[in-house]
Amino acid sequence: MLMLMLLLLLFVLGISVGSFLNVLIDRIPREESFLKGRSYCEKCKKELSFFDLIPLLSFVMLKGKCRYCHSPISFYYPLVEVTTGVLFVLTFLNIESRIMNQAFLTPNFSLLTSISQLSSFIYQLVIFSSLIVIFFTDLKYGIIPDKILFPAIIIVFLFIISQSLSILISNLLSAFGAFLFFFLLFLVTKGKGMGFGDVKYVFFMGLFLGFPKVAIGLYISFLTGAFISLILIVLRKKRFKGSTVPFGPFLVFGTVIAFFLGDAIWKIIFS
Repeated sequence: MLMLMLLLLLFVLGISVGSFLNVLIDRIPREESFLKGRSYCEKCKKELSFFDLIPLLSFVMLKGKCRYCHSPISFYYPLVEVTTGVLFVLTFLNIESRIMNQAFLTPNFSLLTSISQLSSFIYQLVIFSSLIVIFFTDLKYGIIPDKILFPAIIIVFLFIISQSLSILISNLLSAFGAFLFFFLLFLVTKGKGMGFGDVKYVFFMGLFLGFPKVAIGLYISFLTGAFISLILIVLRKKRFKGSTVPFGPFLVFGTVIAFFLGDAIWKIIFS
């Protein structure tokens, strides 16, 4: 019962953070400050009241429409909030499972180890929040914002260097390897196959995941990207030529799946 309450609180915290992430997703591409001014309706430009900004609940109470002009509210907003809430819960369960395994396997499990896991938990929440912004910004506006990506790279670098220098060197090699691979693809396709934002992102991806998770993440990204693109072509939502699908969301999806399931997938491959 206590665990259920804790997970519920984490989900509520997640959707609240997701509400803020929605502001970043919309304002960064427009070069608007996210620190000033209340959120407003995209259609009538009316400033929204507190009751219009309650995460997830406001969307349900307003039946997905603006209180003032009754225009439909984009499903992106509740989707971002729910996604953030779910990722917060999954991150905690992943950390909690690791703590339980470590306490079982290590007799000298200490409070210091618990503090280390707590810092890892907070670190992962920050990174996954950044990934959500990147995912939906690229999906909506076709850009991977440097204002989110570069700080994420710095945070990952600082966190890893505080843990292990050998892991940092290994992950840096993975990052540069992924970067060079995508940079060559960018040059060969003359920027038509993917944007340079994707090239910069895979550097972060390699640094965050390391090898072999980055290889699994890239494979999942290409696989899901090709699958979704084919579906869109079959449904005539996209043309085979002259039409592009943002690749950033697939890279983020591959990153998340590889982070949580990369080790298990790698063991299955070589079992």
